[in-house]
Amino acid sequence: MTPQKEGPLSHIRVLDLSRILAAPWAGQTLADLGADVIKVERPGAGDDTRSWGPPYLRDAQGQDTRESAYYLAANRGKRSIALSLDRPEAQQVVRELAMRSDIVLENYKAGTLARYGLDAQSLRELNPRLIYCSVTGFGQTGPRRDQPAYDFLIQAMGGLMSVTGERDDRPGGGPQKVGIPIVDLMTGMYTTVSVLAALARRSETGLGETIDIGMLDVQVATLSNQAMNYLISGRVPARNGNAHPNIQPQDVYACADGDVILVVGNDGQFAKLCEVLALNEVARDERFALNAQRVRNIGQLAPMLRECFARWRREDLIRALDAAGVPCGPINSIADVFEDPQVQAREMLRQVPHPCGVDVPQVASPMRFGGGTLPMRAAPPQLGAHSDAILEELGYDSPGIASLRAEGVIA
Repeated sequence: MTPQKEGPLSHIRVLDLSRILAAPWAGQTLADLGADVIKVERPGAGDDTRSWGPPYLRDAQGQDTRESAYYLAANRGKRSIALSLDRPEAQQVVRELAMRSDIVLENYKAGTLARYGLDAQSLRELNPRLIYCSVTGFGQTGPRRDQPAYDFLIQAMGGLMSVTGERDDRPGGGPQKVGIPIVDLMTGMYTTVSVLAALARRSETGLGETIDIGMLDVQVATLSNQAMNYLISGRVPARNGNAHPNIQPQDVYACADGDVILVVGNDGQFAKLCEVLALNEVARDERFALNAQRVRNIGQLAPMLRECFARWRREDLIRALDAAGVPCGPINSIADVFEDPQVQAREMLRQVPHPCGVDVPQVASPMRFGGGTLPMRAAPPQLGAHSDAILEELGYDSPGIASLRAEGVIA
């Protein structure tokens, strides 16, 4: 696929005061879309995730760099300036950047930036067009507003772990977190949607907006069908392994040489499944013909399916069900994912040159515009790599920059 020359947000500047994952994920998404994202980090340590390893990126000599894989996952396309925000001179730099920016992202604890005069009210007085988005664990209001939070905690508090994992009466039963930091990632996506909506409104009013995103709010919102299952029925959803609570059959099934995922989404697909498995009488059975009946009677249906699946080789069954239009597939490892021909055809793995002398792998944005991939402009930045250039854009001269560095304001 041909990359676009410029992303659709190439006219937008983002001041990214955030660290860890939720808000930086939003910043990376905006950078993928073409925005100029300036990442403000602490001198010396930088974003917490820089040290969240191993593994770390290795340079051309095979030595570990300071960039962990975790950091590299969420910061491409940005520019880094290292500022000591507790210093008045650094706070002034942030104000000057905010006056030239369209969006501010921050995920400090509620009230922290107000002490520096860098809160939404202060910066939007300087730039009424500014869209200021705060991302915190619990939002700017409520009894927990001052408490920190991480993805794992919110997965537990927000109910996700109560419906994730095997049933308590089965081997391996008990609550499980999702294998990726899904609350952080979904928070990043809700943050992105929110600031883009505010940009659209600003084009009508000329005014910016103040946005408050709480991770617990995001997790409650994404309980989606499980929340409604409870609210409509009054029954508290429980862990049920891989089985879907509302659509059946959807589960892991064992073939003669390995497991597959079966995802039957409607009655027509169930009839085709039964045809492939030579279970046509089951398709006509009133206990199974309609999805509602299959959900109620999955305890009787599943053993019949498992007996049939056990007689098939995995690849043969997948091929037969693909031909019949019934979704079925293997459980890929992460390595398998990047060997998948579909993933390769969509160019989801890219390589970007890194200043340490090697190419850094990057998982591409899934967004496509006009049939083209979004450009991947730069690797995640080294700490403070753009400090001088950014200050020069603000009008600082070389002696002034050298003085700020000597005083420990920048790095």
